[in-house]
Amino acid sequence: MPSLVHFTLDPFSRRLRLALAEYGVPVELIDEEPWEPSPDIFELNPAGTLPVYLEDAATPLSGIEAITEYLEETKATRLSLIPGDAFERAEVRRLTGWFDGKFYAEVSEPLLTEKVIRRFLKRDQGGGGPDTGRVRQAMARLRDHLDYVSHLVDRRVWLAGEDLSIADLAAAGHISAVDYFGDIPWADYPVAKGWYQRVKSRPSFRPLLADTIRGMAPGAHYADLDF
Repeated sequence: MPSLVHFTLDPFSRRLRLALAEYGVPVELIDEEPWEPSPDIFELNPAGTLPVYLEDAATPLSGIEAITEYLEETKATRLSLIPGDAFERAEVRRLTGWFDGKFYAEVSEPLLTEKVIRRFLKRDQGGGGPDTGRVRQAMARLRDHLDYVSHLVDRRVWLAGEDLSIADLAAAGHISAVDYFGDIPWADYPVAKGWYQRVKSRPSFRPLLADTIRGMAPGAHYADLDF
């Protein structure tokens, strides 16, 4: 069985877990804590970043886009997650890049770093209480991104077009990691909320709803499909 070295709230790992489930590929999950990386992770990926996908013990793949393209080329037997003609596939990749680049830099990374990772780091490694300024700024930028999700879904069935795509899974990976903290003002964004409820209700999403972080309970509505 293939394996995925991942961290529970890492949005890139979440995206691949969703994709593998949509493709119908069972996978063994191997937990890795980014604040205390194991020596093995650097053997598998010299960059030390997650996730790492192992088709078998001898073939580790790293880099979110490289893994995504590999899975699409080798596992898309019952559905494609980069669907459509050349123009439509370009739009899927553009939006995927939006969430993996812009959303991550402005929202996911600061919130995960300040709310999770710093609490597990030692003081001399930068651990301690969260930088509330970074948290406030990230929450402000989150509103901009929810506006953009609403704009897209108001004009399309899914984010990139008529079909579910890796763009939806990338967005859901990032948004679900932030939603774990229970701070997303969903009532202000009913269109984005409706899209997220559709993604959240898919069978591929169910395992993510059981995720927990040591010493940090999820928000009250995190696992609720009708929040």
